[in-house]
Amino acid sequence: MQWFGPANVKPGSVRAELDVRAGGRYRISFSGNDGEYHEVGGVYREVVPNERLVFSWAWHSTPERESLVTVSLRQDGAGTLLSLHYEQFADETARDNHERGWTELFAKLENFVA
Repeated sequence: MQWFGPANVKPGSVRAELDVRAGGRYRISFSGNDGEYHEVGGVYREVVPNERLVFSWAWHSTPERESLVTVSLRQDGAGTLLSLHYEQFADETARDNHERGWTELFAKLENFVA
């Protein structure tokens, strides 16, 4: 929760409920620095510890626009290589917005682990 979300997440606003198992649900919410509330959730479709998570992704404001996220992990020397595969976007604008958000999230993660 210390690094989740795009760059404009208001510090301390991230909340998460996770049931990390195949068929389990998750819900993550946060506020932006502009005060706007955001909530996303979905279902874990595949959980392979230390290897892969596959889950649906839908914002509470547009639940009909569900996409699919796959996060893969593998050992890379003394570290871990994380790969993100994102599919089933509603349109190019959604794709571009998610690309920006995930890029900002990974930059925050990189700073967190550094």
